[in-house]
Amino acid sequence: MYCKCGSIESALKVFELIPKKKLGHWTAIIAGLGMHGQAKLALDLFLEMVKVNIIPNAITFIGVLNACNHAGLVEDSRRYFNMMVNDYKLEPTVEHYGCLVDVLCRAGHLEDAKNVIEKMPMKPNKIIWMSLLSASRIYKKVEIGEYAAKNVMEIDPKFIESYVLLSNMYAAAGNWDKVSHVRDSMRKTGVKKDPGCSLIEYKDEVHEFTVGDKSHPQTNEIYHKLSEFRERLKSVGHIPDKSQVLLHIEGDDEKETELESHSERLAIAFGLINLKHGIPIRVVKNLRVCNDCHSVTKILSKIYDREIIVRDNSRFHHFKYGSCSCMDYW
Repeated sequence: MYCKCGSIESALKVFELIPKKKLGHWTAIIAGLGMHGQAKLALDLFLEMVKVNIIPNAITFIGVLNACNHAGLVEDSRRYFNMMVNDYKLEPTVEHYGCLVDVLCRAGHLEDAKNVIEKMPMKPNKIIWMSLLSASRIYKKVEIGEYAAKNVMEIDPKFIESYVLLSNMYAAAGNWDKVSHVRDSMRKTGVKKDPGCSLIEYKDEVHEFTVGDKSHPQTNEIYHKLSEFRERLKSVGHIPDKSQVLLHIEGDDEKETELESHSERLAIAFGLINLKHGIPIRVVKNLRVCNDCHSVTKILSKIYDREIIVRDNSRFHHFKYGSCSCMDYW
């Protein structure tokens, strides 16, 4: 529970208090640490578990491989995958192959990842193809990205994330004709991007924000804080990534305003207004955090000297001192 809420410190305290730790306890803490980017500790605990003669199962290895994945440990990932198969005689599932693909993608080994996908003994799922598409965006491998997107859309033609990542990949490559083509395809297919929604808890009450929301009782304070964000971001040289705006908005100022009103920024502004210094700001978002909001949140964590934890539909992001636990890969 603590891991899922983003409080890994509390989870570790509870784990240490358990007198007779069973496989489920070890598996949960290893998975939680891996999910939060603490790969070294996760792998250390796995080895400690094996030393006390607790035999890992297939679910344990998903946690181990995810830990390797989030830290970009390619060789460790291969070693643990082989350990699972050879030492423990466990049959890899699509989830295990997905972890292997993801770590290769994170390290930039996209051709290797593509080869693993094509040689899998089972049909790759949408998540695996999305790993390859996401990496193609980051490493600007347009041809592989198009191949991955085609496979995602064959599985789920209305999966919005595939269109978003494909559009972002083309935008990063400066191919605006293809960006327009993706947006046209979205309209023809009837794909609509869900409005961003972010939640933050304060005084035992959950506050919900949607993109451009002005319904909150503290709206004036929140938008004043957003204006403050703009000035402070400009002062450190941040240039908004307007390619992240998927809507048909023409003017640069309008695009910048749309980015500034993304739901997680409203929630973060609310948190800075209401939560005392030293208390982490915890935000849950229903969509993947866009590139610009990710960059902005890193900067805000440094400017305001605050820990900001954002759980999007991909993973946990721990922002602190101007960096993120995902190491800019999500």
